Amino acid sequence: MAVPKRKVSHARKMKRRSSVWKLEAPTNIVKCPQCGEPNLAYRVCKACGYYKGVEVAPKAAAQK
Repeated sequence: MAVPKRKVSHARKMKRRSSVWKLEAPTNIVKCPQCGEPNLAYRVCKACGYYKGVEVAPKAAAQK
């Protein structure tokens, strides 16, 4: 009968278990209604600076 000779350390056990889980693609990527760039949901668009149709972060070119 197979019996472990020594206790398996926490790090070794967690390293073995971690190989089972895979990274999943983010599901909260949506298209910005203002410029059409892919963007995380509920975040200010990095390309145009709009959030919910309101410009909240003006771009550097507009400030000059």
